[in-house]
Amino acid sequence: GEGGVLTEAVRQRPYSVVLLDEVEKASLDVMNLFYQVFDKGTLSDGEGREIDFKDTILFLTSNLATDMIMQACDDPELPKADDLVAAIRPILSKHFKPALLARMTIVPFFPLKQDALQGIARLKLSKVSKRMKESHKLDLVFTDAVVAAIAERCTEPETGARNVDHVITGNLLPRISTEVLSRLGSGDLPPKLTVGYDAAVGFTYDFGA
Repeated sequence: GEGGVLTEAVRQRPYSVVLLDEVEKASLDVMNLFYQVFDKGTLSDGEGREIDFKDTILFLTSNLATDMIMQACDDPELPKADDLVAAIRPILSKHFKPALLARMTIVPFFPLKQDALQGIARLKLSKVSKRMKESHKLDLVFTDAVVAAIAERCTEPETGARNVDHVITGNLLPRISTEVLSRLGSGDLPPKLTVGYDAAVGFTYDFGA
């Protein structure tokens, strides 16, 4: 027989970091398994072996209490983390058993501000520009308006900064690729492409010398 995916991975690499995303969607049976991990530091695999988790760090993320966190962070002065934990604990207690919750350290995620989102967008766009320069010798420039527009689309707490990738891969890259390939095919690729943003028409694409 074979061990489980998680237990086998930890057995082979006990010094691991395990990320469990959106654990509020997990079944009660699954959460009971992790109670064993948090309580005893071990987990039994499918063959009955006790796998040692004492050197493993587990992060569990959840969207529970998101509305309360967003509301608490509306003011310019952010609440203290301890105060926020105390405020959301009753909501978490309705979903997780008290014994399980008592073995966790609750770390609230404050929503990202616009300047942080813009910084992430700039970083992602710079990588796109670098690839375009290396592949096609094309100077790909994104205006500040593009950065701001991407950040504005990343305000949903459930997705947040992940939307940066969605906007770039779903909106910008298809159009950029189409324009570049079209001009490569005709042998008429200018040395520079400037991507801008207009509230009336959306993203704009200007090839120039």
